[in-house]
Amino acid sequence: MPYDQRKTRTRTRALAGTLTACAALSALAGCGGGSPSAAPDAKTTTSVPTRTPSTPSTPSSGGLPLTGRTIVIDPGHNPGNFRHSQEINQKVDIGTGRKECDATGTSTNAGYTEAAFTLDVSHRLRDLLTAQGAKVLLTHDADRPFGPCIDERARTGNAARADAVVSVHADGSATGNRGFHVILPAQVSSGAADTTKIVGPSRELGEAIAAHFARATGTAPANYLGGGTGLDVRDDLGGLNLSTVPKVFVECGNMRDPKDAALLTNAAWRQKAAQGMADGIGTYLKG
Repeated sequence: MPYDQRKTRTRTRALAGTLTACAALSALAGCGGGSPSAAPDAKTTTSVPTRTPSTPSTPSSGGLPLTGRTIVIDPGHNPGNFRHSQEINQKVDIGTGRKECDATGTSTNAGYTEAAFTLDVSHRLRDLLTAQGAKVLLTHDADRPFGPCIDERARTGNAARADAVVSVHADGSATGNRGFHVILPAQVSSGAADTTKIVGPSRELGEAIAAHFARATGTAPANYLGGGTGLDVRDDLGGLNLSTVPKVFVECGNMRDPKDAALLTNAAWRQKAAQGMADGIGTYLKG
């Protein structure tokens, strides 16, 4: 769930000229909509083992496909945010207005938090991209008490002059709302926000990730926004408004729906989610 939004107030905009419903994604990416048999029941799961992050080694070969590319991964929220409500509720400038610094994120009914999910998937994604030769930076690694704030997250990608930035999230919508979606930046030019140069490239990045995410995970685009495209355009997210490099948010599924939660809490499925994002990023960067 994007840290600078309320999940229950998700706004949708169907996108012309992009993938049109799961059938279209299926033709391109093999969208299947199935769930792994090993996925636990989210209502009965009391704990979910997380992958212990490893420190990836730097590839020595210059012949890897993403050598020379810089990618920033932005794990949504921070496990410590709930202990720092005063700090994360401080508002920051996002160009079009002021929004809270950050948010706690959502969780499954069994208590598996979005912050734990995003960090786990981000570690997996980092390892996959590093293995292809990319230089990968994380906006945080649960190595700080809270945050970073949404404006700082944007500045991290900007300062790195990243070729692509992906913010990893999971949604907190109503039961029955299922599937993934990718949030793209809208055209914004106000105050410190100017997305003019990144709207097009970000769309290309988002479309590539949506197609490969469907293929890798076997899940369908969200059935509750985006008109079945798996894509949604937003102008109210500071992490996108303030970015000067191509950036998207990936909402991997709905943690409040038991069927989606069963996927999100399954380690094998999280690896597939990371693979889908890595494949989409690679496709975008290799042009």
